[in-house]
Order: sequence, then structure tokens, then C-alpha cells
Amino acid sequence: MRSAAQLPPVIQGGMGAAVSSWRLASAVARAGQLGVVSGVALDLVLARRLQDGDAGGHARRALAAFPDQDMAQRAIHRHFREGGRALGTPYAPIGQLTVDPPRRSTELVVLGGFVETWLAKEGHDGIVGINCLEKIQVSTPGTLLGALLAGIDVVLMGAGVPREIPRALDLLAAGERLDFPIDVEGSDEPVTLTVDPRDFAGTTVFPIPRPPFLAIVSAHVLAAFLARDELIRPDGFVVEASPAGGHNAPPRRPVIEDGEMVFGPRDEPDLAKIAALGLPFWVAGAAGTPQALRDAQAAGAVGVQVGTVFALSSDSGLRDDIRTELLDGIRDGSLRVRTDPLASPTGFPFKVADVDGTVSDLALRADRARLCDLGFLRTPYQRPDGSVGYRCASEPVDEYVRKGGDADNTAGRACVCNGLTVSVGLGQTRKDGFVEPAIVTLGSDTTAAAQLLERYPSGWSATDVVDWLVSS
Repeated sequence: MRSAAQLPPVIQGGMGAAVSSWRLASAVARAGQLGVVSGVALDLVLARRLQDGDAGGHARRALAAFPDQDMAQRAIHRHFREGGRALGTPYAPIGQLTVDPPRRSTELVVLGGFVETWLAKEGHDGIVGINCLEKIQVSTPGTLLGALLAGIDVVLMGAGVPREIPRALDLLAAGERLDFPIDVEGSDEPVTLTVDPRDFAGTTVFPIPRPPFLAIVSAHVLAAFLARDELIRPDGFVVEASPAGGHNAPPRRPVIEDGEMVFGPRDEPDLAKIAALGLPFWVAGAAGTPQALRDAQAAGAVGVQVGTVFALSSDSGLRDDIRTELLDGIRDGSLRVRTDPLASPTGFPFKVADVDGTVSDLALRADRARLCDLGFLRTPYQRPDGSVGYRCASEPVDEYVRKGGDADNTAGRACVCNGLTVSVGLGQTRKDGFVEPAIVTLGSDTTAAAQLLERYPSGWSATDVVDWLVSS
């Protein structure tokens, strides 16, 4: 197992639910850089791929390598549909995750992490990582266990303070029970989700390799906090500036202009202070050009994490029609990517690309019937009786308020969970025929993509991106 300092200079960003698919991560790893799969909603991704007939047999091939075949076959029996769903048939639900999930749910989470990692690593000896969101805590232990069982080389995590991940990796790799803390609003007592690796690992012999952990941070203050204590210290950092896609840390001084969150110079990370911590780091956010790579290394970084140009490559999980529209908008200069202060139910700013027919259209967003049936971004809260409930600012307003939420928090919210699955071709069709609209996220700096379009007018592959970054 390589140390963090031995990792390559280019990290491919772990974007969205299956945008950073196993195909993209495999292509980048084969090209000698760090390929990364998204660790978001992999239980849902696996279940829906199986329900769509598992074209090419990839998911079932990976499941055949899982160390507990009874567990793998249960998932296939439950979700696989020969030939795929009939046109217009809704996906069957998988159940929303909780702090006390049924075994079936945990099995699917573990299998999802295993399958995506195993496929990304299949057939080569390159380096593959997995990127999880700290916000989605209830799926973290199972996803990480599945990835570890498939031999993941690196773990990355952002969108919060990932202080528990070093300990979690230590215990999971050792085959020891993990009591993983879950943030529950209003709770004075600790709440934990428990996973015993040996209950889900079949014939695996522990210990197994423990990969290095890179924490994704946006400020030197958070990096310094994590670095000062060996119990929570990561092995390195990805330092993400405000142009990065997806969720962003909010600016110090919240200013909204023309419906967009505005960042200032004080919101940009201080690379000199992060370098002084003595841990390897990579720079992200408007860092996808050869010059940005050279600048990052001159500032003391190992290299860069690059998202947008990999998301736009032919190897990513984005739907072809969405990719084409994005490239056309970059080509003619019409594409706008906004830091939307309201879209995400988490309350964090979220980068939204203006694409026709998606929830970047505020009227379309408002017309969608409010529904939270996936629940990955729900917030756990303590009910009056002491039990744990779950609410989402994108669910029906009366339900949110009944659960103790403030109605003002619901204004302008989009269903990010459903929207992101649509952008990768796994969107839900409702029983009444309603088709969920997509939400598309991208970094707000498209300089690198515009430069690549000059070289590759018809589009590019992940290998083209790597060659351009390291050879120019």
C-alpha cells in the first residue's frame, strides 16, 4: 500500500452519484494517475443497474468476486431483472438508510462499495480511490468496508469535518467492530451506527490493507485542526477552492447577488499555511490546466485534483446528451455555472450548471411535486420521545415543519438526490408517468475545458486529459 506522499500528481475528482464511475476511475488509473470513484449512493447505483438488466454483466461479474456469495446472490435475486425494466416502469425502492438499518440495507451498501471499487481496479495495477461525503454519515461505514474488501488504495472525504475516518479505517481494516458516530440534531447523547466487518466479509482474512486517507478541506483552519491530533489526523489533504463543483463550504461573509452566492479573497485557502503543516496536499478548484499543476507544485503541493474536464470526458457517467449540451455551452461561451445558495437541502452552497430542462430552471424546480424518497441528504434529529427521526428541506413543507423544521428552510430547494441520478441515466420514472428532472453540477471555472476543446473539438477521453496535464 502506497503512502499519501507516494500518490500521483493528478487526482481525478470523485464527482456526484456515478459521474465518477468505475469506467472513469479505471481509465485514469490505467493512465498512471489516481482514478477515483464516487462513494455516494452506491447502494442505489448498484440496485438500479441490476434492475436495468446489468448490460455487459459488469455488476454481476464483480459480485461473483465478493467473499460472501450468499450475500451477493441475495442482492442479485432481489434486484436483477433479465433484459431490464419495461419502458416507463419505476425503479423498485431500496429503502432509506437510518442509524439502525436492517441487515438487507447494510448488505447493499457494502456490496455497492465493493462492486464500484472492484470494477475500477479490474485488469490493471493502477491506483484507485473512493470519495465519500461526510454529510452522508449513515452510509459511510458500509461503503468504506465494501471498498476495503475490494482493495481500495485511497479514501477521500469532504463536505464536513471528517475527524472519524482515520479511526474508522483502522478498525474496519483490522476486522474490528466500528461504532460510528452520527450527528443527530438536538441530541445530548451520542448516537452511533454499528458495523462488525466480520458479519459482512465472508471468507476474508483480517487484517486487510488500510489505505491512506485524504481529507478535503477549504480552509487552513480546518486542516490545522485535523492535523494537530494523531487520532483524527489524515494522511494528507485536498485543498478545495470555491470554484470547485458540487457542494462548497459557505463563504465567511454570506453575500448573494443575482441569486448566486459570492465568494471573496478571504474565502480562498492559504496554501502556505497548509504546506507548513507538513502533510502532502493537492490543490482543487480551477486547477485543471497544466499551468495550474505547475503552480500548485511550486506552492508545495504534490499536485492537483481535477474534476470538470474529467466529468466532461467520454469516460464519465454523465449522460451523452447532457455532456454535449455542456460542451456546446462552453464552446460558444453561453454556459453559466452558478453557486446556488438554496438548491441543496443541506444548506451548503451547491454549484448548478444552467442546462435546459433541468432544475437550474427555477420554474421547473418549483413545479416538481416535493418528495424525498431517496433520503441520502436527510438530517437526523431527535424526536421528543428520544428516538431519531429524519427530515429534508426538499420534502413536503408540512412534513418538514411537523418534524420540527423551519418552513423558511424549504424555500427554493431542489431534490439533489433524484436530480443527480437523472444526470447519469439512473433517474426515476413515477407511477403517474412523471420523469424526474436532472440537476447538473460542474466547476464554475471552465478555462481548462475551453482549452481542451481547442485540441479536441469533438470531445476528449480521460486519457487525453491526463496526457495534456502531465505532458504539456
